[in-house]
Amino acid sequence: MRTIRITAMLAMAAGSLAASAAPAPLPTGAVRLEGPFELHSRVYPGTVRRYWVYVPPGYDPARPPNLLLFQDGQRATNPTGSLKVPAVLDTLIRGGALPPTLGVFVTPGHRAATYPTDLGMQNPDHRVEEYDALSDDYARMTLDELLPAVSRRWRFTAEPRRRAIGGTSSGAIAAWTVAWRHPEAFGDVISFIGSYTSIGLRLGPDGTPVTLGGDVYPGLIRKSPIRPLRVFFQDGSADLDNEHGNWFLANQQMVKALAWANGHADAQRQPGPRYDVRYRWTAGGHSDADGGALLPAALRWIWRDQPVAR
Repeated sequence: MRTIRITAMLAMAAGSLAASAAPAPLPTGAVRLEGPFELHSRVYPGTVRRYWVYVPPGYDPARPPNLLLFQDGQRATNPTGSLKVPAVLDTLIRGGALPPTLGVFVTPGHRAATYPTDLGMQNPDHRVEEYDALSDDYARMTLDELLPAVSRRWRFTAEPRRRAIGGTSSGAIAAWTVAWRHPEAFGDVISFIGSYTSIGLRLGPDGTPVTLGGDVYPGLIRKSPIRPLRVFFQDGSADLDNEHGNWFLANQQMVKALAWANGHADAQRQPGPRYDVRYRWTAGGHSDADGGALLPAALRWIWRDQPVAR
């Protein structure tokens, strides 16, 4: 774990971070997106997932690029969707606004021998068990199975500050869980409309929690050592409010907990890292639209202190 001190940077809704429009996709064929590939998991036996790899222009294995790992890869790579992450990466890299970055886009697992060809943008049927769990299982699958499979064909950096993990909704809390548990692997998180709610909560016959949900994270953050993480949050004031929780309130609780942890460490004059946080509250609902519009700004902020020419 890094011991450098990181100053928190919090952007209010009307603050300094502008909601940049996503760059227009480049002409067909200009973006190098390899895949889909299939991955069968030992951590989750009986499941299969797909992943795609975006290879940046001028990729040189002798100079391993940054890494962006994004969940719900079927939607992140959708050329007609709100995110269009490969096109955003390609535009920013070609424009000199972002360091060379390898993009990996992975779906949740599906209980099948092969990934269904007709699933489209729908959620695979093992998403909740993977994304909304607080265990280390999804991180183990990511670090011990997915990334080694990618690295057999493409090299990428091992430096956590140059590795970001992100997602939307339950994909966002999955990304947070991986980085929270393994800051030595990922130093940066992009969280859009994150499901920091009780989706993963399971009750026993007597009402006792058998598994916990993501709504416990603010308490964990306040009572745990600070991780050296840089995190960008987005959520909308019209996000979901249902039996699992209130999404907008849950995201605000996450930001408040991170700010409190920094302030408490400062007051106690504790050495070590601080959370580096920026957030943007929008007026939208449970949709990728606002996150997609903010993605270029989020990526530039995440890697703002890295040279783009290497």
